[in-house]
Amino acid sequence: MKFLLFPQIQAYFGKPIAALLLAAAGIGISSISYAATYNIDPTHANVRFAIDHFGTSTNTGGFYNLTGQLEYSPQAKTGDIALIIPMNTLMTGNTAFDIVLKSDEFFDIDKYPAAYFKSSKWYFSDASSPQVTRVDGNLTLRGQTHPVTLTATKFNCYLSPILKARVCGGDFTTTIDRTKWGISKYTLLGMTEKVDLMIQIEAAKQ
Repeated sequence: MKFLLFPQIQAYFGKPIAALLLAAAGIGISSISYAATYNIDPTHANVRFAIDHFGTSTNTGGFYNLTGQLEYSPQAKTGDIALIIPMNTLMTGNTAFDIVLKSDEFFDIDKYPAAYFKSSKWYFSDASSPQVTRVDGNLTLRGQTHPVTLTATKFNCYLSPILKARVCGGDFTTTIDRTKWGISKYTLLGMTEKVDLMIQIEAAKQ
């Protein structure tokens, strides 16, 4: 078992702090045989969310310019991904609402400027051309880490005519209980704790 630090995480926080963050979160990265390395393309990587608003409309927003690294081999049916989610990229289309969500009542971005996702296990179909079906991992948000399971709605690779490189990526969904990460505002007033997440990633082969 070999512990690795991705270059993006080192660049974002510096190696000593990044090592402490990953170790504290229990999300060490193991090497994957035969897997190619892909760097996340920030222009095609985001996490969007949707939450019911007291049984009426649905509040939506997203975080953008994600960075990180993907290790992937469909032949060996192996995968691994680490994502850095910059919380200050939060956008809902409503500036006043953005300010509220960035406050210590919700995401508290001054204290926790980034969130992280690190996969622990990938699942593939049994077809002759195996497809990614599910990814288990750990989400670190507001300094707390809890397991989540992502369902792959699609995942594919192609040769990018722009990047002149092989690109792999797809769309994933999950539903989380926000109170597990210490975001419980308005739950006592009837606002749901369930939040739907939609994750989009693309990564270019190195």
